[in-house]
This record gives sequence, structure tokens and C-alpha cells, in this order.
Amino acid sequence: MTNPVPLVEIWRGPVVESLHSGHAVICDDTGQIAQAWGDPQAMVYPRSSSKMIQALPLIESGAAAAHGLNSEHLALACASHNAADIHTSRVQDWLKHLGFSDADFRCGTQVPDDIPARDALIRADQSPCQYHNNCSGKHSGFLTLTQHLGGGPEYIDIDHPVQRACLEAFEDLTQIDSPGYGIDGCSAPNHLTTLHGMARAMAFFAAAQNGADIRQSAAAQLRDAMIAHPDLVAGETRACTELMRACRVPVALKTGAEGYYIAILPTQKLGIALKITDGATRASECVMATLLVRLGVLDADHPTTRRYVNAAMLNRRGVETGTMRPSSTLL
Repeated sequence: MTNPVPLVEIWRGPVVESLHSGHAVICDDTGQIAQAWGDPQAMVYPRSSSKMIQALPLIESGAAAAHGLNSEHLALACASHNAADIHTSRVQDWLKHLGFSDADFRCGTQVPDDIPARDALIRADQSPCQYHNNCSGKHSGFLTLTQHLGGGPEYIDIDHPVQRACLEAFEDLTQIDSPGYGIDGCSAPNHLTTLHGMARAMAFFAAAQNGADIRQSAAAQLRDAMIAHPDLVAGETRACTELMRACRVPVALKTGAEGYYIAILPTQKLGIALKITDGATRASECVMATLLVRLGVLDADHPTTRRYVNAAMLNRRGVETGTMRPSSTLL
């Protein structure tokens, strides 16, 4: 990644102690860049920020309708959840409905990020299951699709019908032939694209109309499911959930590992993609909140905004030691 620009400053006392640089693109529904910082052509893995694209074949194939999936299922298919009970109970019911078990997942086990769920496992002297994985909703969608297609159990293989369908949707919406892929934390392929390409794809989701055509209908259903269920997309204390709740108009947000973040703004038909080059989540959350304020969909003085923009940094005694601020390039 070349030519990143400073986006977030960490102040301690009178000086900037740390600096997070990166790239950000705001794209309109014509696919054109409305605003950009850094290099819009930087080629990056969008990681979990691409889950709504990976979920498109679930609807387009007819699998979602055939299995009676509702908006909660669709939100979970796009989620990186905390593995709270509201997440894992729904995933387990989904598996049971399909006739699958935890062993059919290919995402791996993960200790819950939800503290009560984690502590419950410890008290019971139990190990986490694959349904605790933050990507288990996405993998439930994959299992639904492979059952519908008769594609076989190894649905994460790059040449599996599920992954071929995901790549087709990804390249169509980004309007870029992906030059390659890496393996994500949940073992599924994650394809490279530019920041512009990803922002263009998110603008498609923003402008999609249910009933216009198969792809727009699928995109609109996924977008609206995320907006309707912010608690399922991430969870309590998470920026995705809290910022979606705080926005004055409907907005869909999705974080990705290593400092990636996307936003879908239906009222303005805009898409946002951003990447922090050092992979810092704190910085990607600050930039996203700042851009939402800049675009007028989030109040600058909202208590949630202040958790991420110009946020006080406290030491272990609760003493304010500095602040996390967006750089002047964003303001």
C-alpha cells in the first residue's frame, strides 16, 4: 500500500505520541469517487467487511427462501458477532433446521468475546465450539447454500460452488478482477480489491432497490437486515452496533480485521471503504465515526460519537492521559 495519509492522532500531553495512517474512499451510486484520502487504488483484503457480498448468493440462489430464512438469519450471515446468547442460540437453531451439527462448520472454535458467555464456559469447564466463532453466521449461510446446491461439505475450498459464487458477486460489484486471495481467520477465501472497488460495491448496496432485479433485491434485503438488527451484526459495546444505533438515519456498518471498515448509507446512496495501514481497530473506528459525522448522519456531540472521536484515553487509575483525534486531513 503506497501513499497512505495520516488519519488518526494519539495525543499524550502536548505532543502526538502515535499516528495511524491509511486510506479512505467515499463512492456514489454511479461508481464515482465523491471524496478520498490516501490511495483509492490501494489493493487490500477487505476481510469481514465483505460478508454482505459473500451472502448475496445465499439469496440469489433461492436457498434463503427455500429454507425460510428471515432478516435475523441474514443479519447473522453478515455478522462478526460476540458469541453472546442472542447470537449462538440463533446459529444453533439454524444448524438444527438444516440438519447439520457443529462438526459441519469449517470456521474453527473461538472463545466468545461476550464476557458472560465466556465466563459461563469457564464455570462449566467447557471448551468453545465452532458456533462460538464470530463468523459462524456467515458459515451457516455457506452451509445453507452448499446444501441447496448439492455442493459437498468442503464449502470453503476455493473451487467449491459456494466460493465460486462468492467470487462472481465480489468481482461484479467491485467491477474489478481480483488479482488473488488469502485465507481469512475463519478459513474461507478473502479476495483482494481496491478501496475504490469496495466503496463502489457498498454504494451498490446503498442504492439497491428490492424488486428491481435479483441482485438488487438480495443486496437490499441484506442491507436492511443489518440495519434492523445491529445487535446481531456485532454485539453490545461494539462500534458497529453502537454507531448504527446512534446514527440519525439508517446506516449499515461492518468492521473487518486489520483496520478495515465499510459503511452503507442508503439515504445518500453512498458507500465507504477504509483501511488503516497498521491494522489498528481503534483508528478505523475513529475514522468511520468521523466520516459519518462529516456526512451528516451522526451527531458530533452524541455520547457514542465521543467514544470514538476525540475520545479521552484513560490509564488504569482512570486518569485522562491523552486523546484519540482524527487528523486535520479528515476535518
